[in-house]
Amino acid sequence: MNRMEGKVALITGGARGQGREHARQLAAEGADIIITDICEQIPGVKYPMATPGDLEETVAIVEGLGRRCLAYIVDARDVARMREVTDAAVAELGHLDTVVINHGIAIPHEPDDPDSYELWDAVITTNLSGVYRTASVVIPHLKNQGGSITVIGSSSSIVAHYNNPSYTASKHGVIGLVKSLAADLSQYWIRVNAVCPTAVATDMFINDYNLSRFNPGEPNPTVESLKFPATALHQLPVPWIEPEAVTKAVLYLASDDGKYVTGVALPVDAGTTTQPPGITAFIGQRIAELS
Repeated sequence: MNRMEGKVALITGGARGQGREHARQLAAEGADIIITDICEQIPGVKYPMATPGDLEETVAIVEGLGRRCLAYIVDARDVARMREVTDAAVAELGHLDTVVINHGIAIPHEPDDPDSYELWDAVITTNLSGVYRTASVVIPHLKNQGGSITVIGSSSSIVAHYNNPSYTASKHGVIGLVKSLAADLSQYWIRVNAVCPTAVATDMFINDYNLSRFNPGEPNPTVESLKFPATALHQLPVPWIEPEAVTKAVLYLASDDGKYVTGVALPVDAGTTTQPPGITAFIGQRIAELS
């Protein structure tokens, strides 16, 4: 089923991880793809970010599916450059139908961290201001024909997580922005929604920094040792979800399947944001095993 046949999709943060999967599945459904990514390290980020080689690999995946793919190294915070590459790509491909604003960073820190101001600014400008700037650039291309914008939020868009004030604030802010844009753009048949995943099996979550952070005092933390604390966040007994699960929600919202859906924040979070007070069945079982 080619739900995106004849469509053009722009995806930020498309070099790897969730962005790559969004590009792959939308291309498999018939869309030509425009991808952007900063492809360099942002100061303060403690895990390796995407590289130009990652971007080239995503292009090869999309082209291997028989679709066109235009790729640009650009920082979403740089609105002038985002406008330049978007205008150039749309001129080449003829139109723009759907946008997936997927880029984002996480820099855990405590509020009294001596570097908290710089870390706060890096996260807020990337995860919130960069989303607004991207939206402002693509909206003129969608106004004449309608279309969709899907922003990748987080379970942190709905509930707070420890030691992540900037990330939580930025992702909460994204939901307010989505609802505001949905209201303002509805007259143009531009639908604006958010997908809010829990931890996803990408390099942004499964990395050496998080292995140590979730296993304090453990001299040699492994991916296996990450599974228990990660699963403890969820109602469903899984430590994280696969990128394709997020993309299926994106595809629903971007395609005609979701043509009457706008202004929503769709959790794909294994129950993180709906977990009632108390001890989950998973934690209870572990306590029983240790008793």
